[in-house]
Amino acid sequence: MKGIVFNILERVVTNELGADTWDTLIESAKVDGAYTALGNYEDGQLMALVMAASKALGKPPGEIVRWFGRKSIPLFFERYPALFTPHRSTVPFLLTLNDVIHPAVRQFYPGADVPDFDFEAKGDKELVMGYQSKRQLCAFAEGLIEGTADHYDEKATITQTKCMLRGDPKCLLAIKVAR
Repeated sequence: MKGIVFNILERVVTNELGADTWDTLIESAKVDGAYTALGNYEDGQLMALVMAASKALGKPPGEIVRWFGRKSIPLFFERYPALFTPHRSTVPFLLTLNDVIHPAVRQFYPGADVPDFDFEAKGDKELVMGYQSKRQLCAFAEGLIEGTADHYDEKATITQTKCMLRGDPKCLLAIKVAR
């Protein structure tokens, strides 16, 4: 996993819960905590941090990952506004994941392993999105979708009809967006 994910996680935790909480999570997770944006790190380090946060905050790991995704979007917008500004709402933005966003991610972070998405658009307010990744971080994808809706001053309702964590070959997220 690219270090940028860990950098964003550190900023989210520090902004929302304080620097002491980040230090406690690093210590509890028994990870180094010194991440460079272009560095590559074991996926297990992220999961160790998630589990430490889950224990410390008394929340399920999936809820922690979803929260992280949602809170990440303002930081991604801060770093990469050009990816967001051509769009006026959530669904058109999401439809650029494969053709615009992920190629940009690979350009900024060579070697990045990004998930695969497929889409069935049902107008500009509804979308069925397929998600497939060896990391099985569908909760992170849900959080990113919610954060994107927040960014565009919308609300996303997400229903996951299939999930890799339940043995399905991919996750299916039915997304409805409203103002």
